[in-house]
Amino acid sequence: MKKEVKTFDSDIEYTTDYRNIKYPRLEFRTGKLHLVLPIGHKNEEKILKKHKNWIKHKDNEIKRALLLSKKEKLVNRSQEELKKYILNRINHSKKKINKIYFKKMRSKWASLSSNKNLTFNILLKYLPNNLIDYVIFHELNHLKERKHNAAFWSLVKIKYPNYQEKEKELLIYWFLVQEKGGDKNDTN
Repeated sequence: MKKEVKTFDSDIEYTTDYRNIKYPRLEFRTGKLHLVLPIGHKNEEKILKKHKNWIKHKDNEIKRALLLSKKEKLVNRSQEELKKYILNRINHSKKKINKIYFKKMRSKWASLSSNKNLTFNILLKYLPNNLIDYVIFHELNHLKERKHNAAFWSLVKIKYPNYQEKEKELLIYWFLVQEKGGDKNDTN
């Protein structure tokens, strides 16, 4: 069920989901606020109020990305060209990866499993090479540091001192790809 939370000067729509989890959490998945609560949790207003600054900040980031996405253009490349490009980059990195997969992902550009399997979103085919390179570097750094903590960002900063800008660009392209709907051939 869709609801709204008042944060400063605006109302932000959100949905709530109850799951078998220990702690509540807030997510902005594909631009929409989602509150995930433990089964039986009763006080969602308290969580929303406690995190209203974070909610407003994320909402502003998303609005900015949506606006900037109108100025960008998608790259036109095939899935095979994307796979070849990524595999070439990873082979040059000489990092030990178990397997590499390519599939359409709903909420992220890539991920690294605990078994050292890399999965890349096939929608990366619409991004410029410099952002694909950043995503690859980002994921390979998870071999050294699993979590997005200070140690992880220090590793990323070695090659990308402006990594925050790259993260913002990825958000802009995420909305651009979503708006354009990708391609009907963008399947696993």
